[in-house]
Amino acid sequence: MSLPHTTSCDVNFKGYFIRKGTTIFPLLTSVLKDESEWEKPHSFYPEHFLDEKGQFVKKDAFMPFSAGRRVCVGESLARMELFLFFTSLLQNFRFTPPPGVSGDELDLKGIVGITLNPSPHKLCAIKRS
Repeated sequence: MSLPHTTSCDVNFKGYFIRKGTTIFPLLTSVLKDESEWEKPHSFYPEHFLDEKGQFVKKDAFMPFSAGRRVCVGESLARMELFLFFTSLLQNFRFTPPPGVSGDELDLKGIVGITLNPSPHKLCAIKRS
């Protein structure tokens, strides 16, 4: 979900009338389930962000930092920090489910709230040589 907004005038949206002053809670994750945007919208599928050659492709439908005038002001810093953090982890460790658990058994749906949080998991971080 995004931060709540209030309509500044009466609005007709997709057949619904929304009165001026109505508080709206945009559900940005709905675009992540849009079957016209994603090949497998209901599955964890990192290939959504790769082209035929395996190169990264930025998707306009992916909005982790909100959208419009209220987009996160720290987006560029957050992207850089996340890239450095996860690159460092992936360069130094290989992540696997714990012994006796297959990757298919992991719950990748997440916990819906104000944000979509990952379900708790136990993982093994194996140091790369």
